[in-house]
Amino acid sequence: MNYIQFRNKYASLPFIKAQAILASAGKAAQPMRNQITRWKNKGLLIQVKKGVYVLNKDDRRVSPGRFFFANQIIWPSYVSLESALGYYGIIPEAVKDVTSVTSRKTACFKNAMGEFIYQHIKPQAFKGYRSFKGEEGLDVFIAEPEKALVDFLYLNLNKFKEPAKGIFKDRYRFQNIETLSRNKILFFAEVFKNKRLNALARQFCGFIEDEKNG
Repeated sequence: MNYIQFRNKYASLPFIKAQAILASAGKAAQPMRNQITRWKNKGLLIQVKKGVYVLNKDDRRVSPGRFFFANQIIWPSYVSLESALGYYGIIPEAVKDVTSVTSRKTACFKNAMGEFIYQHIKPQAFKGYRSFKGEEGLDVFIAEPEKALVDFLYLNLNKFKEPAKGIFKDRYRFQNIETLSRNKILFFAEVFKNKRLNALARQFCGFIEDEKNG
């Protein structure tokens, strides 16, 4: 199979798995493997992670967003922390890297699309996410706003000193928090079974009330 044939066959897929390509190649699997390496070196294929590729931007017909690829690079995972907080407008800064949580081990991947950071959380806390249609109508999994906040608090516990209100307001500049459900924040904090997190979540709920009252 030459590159034009390969491009025409796979241009409509959001990503390409080398394992499936090699399986369909049968006895020609090794030459196909060599072709994939050559196409990658020429920039015709972009490696998302080991064994997963996309066509270069000029040749692919489907261009998923980075949140979609974040879900695919490590599964199970969902977009959370700074990326989700930025998506919902709860923190003001645009986030360059894509941050996710996973029940697997902490990891970081860099490729042509950017840097993808994964933080480990306990399996029993791996909940509180939803799906939405991202670019190209593909399903993307992202934390609910309250869960993104609680994930962030949990994974940054050592950065919050007592009292934490000034840190919420001045260091992280949380905003648009009046729509957050305090009941959901406390519920999601409880699933971590961490007393410090529960206390911090209660402080954040107090911070929401203070901000509402001016």
